[in-house]
Formats: sequence, structure tokens, C-alpha cells
Amino acid sequence: MLAALRRAGEPYVLSPGQLLAQTMVTSGTMTNRIDRLESRGLVQRRPDPGDRRGVRVRLTPEGRQRGDAALSDLLTRERELLSGLTTKQQDALSALLRRLVAPFEADA
Repeated sequence: MLAALRRAGEPYVLSPGQLLAQTMVTSGTMTNRIDRLESRGLVQRRPDPGDRRGVRVRLTPEGRQRGDAALSDLLTRERELLSGLTTKQQDALSALLRRLVAPFEADA
């Protein structure tokens, strides 16, 4: 969720429905995740200015910092994991992974 909000760009706000579509979880799971992240100060719920019944979820500065740190750590671990492969093997793996995820991207 933090990554989805970060990708949204300034002001790092999405509706719960938009978060559902990007994270592919159930609405119950989404509500639980928002609750947990909000209790930790990583996101905030705000009224939707365009729909009084709706809510928007906003990434807090702490949430942005935690999300960025997690992404940095992930990239470091990926580089370590791939370091045992040659450039040619990395290219082949990349092509295979693109092929694997293509059906999911087409659905999006």
C-alpha cells in the first residue's frame, strides 16, 4: 500500500477503491491494512472532497520515509541476488519475467 500511494505522486492520495485495484486484495483486507497503517502513523484517512460519503487515504511523511527505505532495501537485495548471474543470464531472466507478468499487466 505504501508503494501504491508513493507511485500516485504528490500529494500521495488514493481512494480505497484505487488501492484495491492496485494491490489486488479484498475490501476486508484493505480495510484491515489501512487500519493498521493508520494506527502506526503511516497513512491518514481524510474525507473525499468530491464525495462526502467517500474517504481518501494519504501517505504521511513517516509512511513515505518507511516506504522509500523498504524499496531501497529491496533493490539492494535484488542486486545481491542477481550478482551471481552474468549479464546475458540477467537479460534472459528479465525477458522471462516480463513474459510471465504480461497477462497481469494486460488486465490492468
